[in-house]
Amino acid sequence: MATIPADRSPDSTLALRRDGYRFISNGCARHDSDIFEARLLLERTICLRGRAGAQLFYDTDRFERHGASPKRVQRTLVGVGGVQGLDGPAHRDRKAMFMSIMTPSALRQLGQLVDDEWRARIPVWERADRVVLYDEVGQILTRAVCAWAGVPLAESAVARRNADLHAMIAAPAALGPRHWRGRLARRRSERWITDVVERARSGALPAPPGSALAVIAGHLDPGGRPLPPRIAAVELLNVLRPTVAVDRYVVFAALALHDHPQWRERVRAGEETAECFVQEVRRHYPFFPVAGARVRRAFDWQGYHFPQGRRVLLDLYGTNHHPDLWPEPDRFDPDRFANWRGDPFALVPQGGGEHLAGHRCAGEWITIELMKRAVHTLTGAMRYDVPPQNLALNLRRMPALPPSRFVIRNVRRTR
Repeated sequence: MATIPADRSPDSTLALRRDGYRFISNGCARHDSDIFEARLLLERTICLRGRAGAQLFYDTDRFERHGASPKRVQRTLVGVGGVQGLDGPAHRDRKAMFMSIMTPSALRQLGQLVDDEWRARIPVWERADRVVLYDEVGQILTRAVCAWAGVPLAESAVARRNADLHAMIAAPAALGPRHWRGRLARRRSERWITDVVERARSGALPAPPGSALAVIAGHLDPGGRPLPPRIAAVELLNVLRPTVAVDRYVVFAALALHDHPQWRERVRAGEETAECFVQEVRRHYPFFPVAGARVRRAFDWQGYHFPQGRRVLLDLYGTNHHPDLWPEPDRFDPDRFANWRGDPFALVPQGGGEHLAGHRCAGEWITIELMKRAVHTLTGAMRYDVPPQNLALNLRRMPALPPSRFVIRNVRRTR
């Protein structure tokens, strides 16, 4: 039995913070292997990247999610008791609840709400000296997803709720004030949504049929019991928060259009080209850095032993940039998707495997739909100038974002 290559450092947590998205890929390069072991937060952790590693990682007979996410992630990003930490029948039941919301007609409805909100903001931007795209798109998505999900949201509360959702997204890898802001935002948001769920269940707040609020508030677990109000709130936030997080991908799409202006006309000209462009943005730019699991029971794989209970991280960013999967992986090239037939273990920006019962993100279809609409708007419904600013991505910062948050000026409508 071969020994998994291991870092010599007694703990690599500081190296993870230093290397950010490239931590696992850098380790793989050191060991000339797509698998190695390191200590993170003093715990032995197996790190994987690549297609074979992704296919292994999403084998639910070998891995479980319970206890895999650090408490700092649960108390900020995903919530305690949410679908991300479930396994087996409980996970399949909860995942089916989410997937029932993701119908084609529901996705179109959300997309239209985003389009309407975006077009309503363009006249405001036309009068502004400068527009910070990340801030504006975040509020557009907050308004739209709350309306779509059946969650009441006063206009006076949009900025505050959007700031809390952003704080939860930014907090897991942060230290100090940025992390504690995320924890406070999580508590405020859960109180807000718990109240919404309880009012929906009492009949005081009508929940539109088929909406996320109606589905989650009315869901019965395998034992025939409704979800506890706080758990229902966690899961409803697991609809709102990831949808708002698409604002990062919209900024990355705008950055790609700015850096590769030859794609503007091609994207505007055809739906298929827009799909290829969006998929390359998702592959090329940094979103989730890793996914975590624990070994359900001991097993051997490719001559390596995986002990029961060992934490395992899959490098999502590194798999999306693996040279064996993506020739010239650091080159932005949407044409690589022109004849792509899909591979659930090669393109993994929001997880791998299959959607219906596995741990691939239930909101991936929302992401793709909203990104396509965004690039059509950026290339067809408006024109704008991009002034000099700092647009460099720091891959040591997780989650990554251009420091300027993408400023535009001289906005004008084209239709």
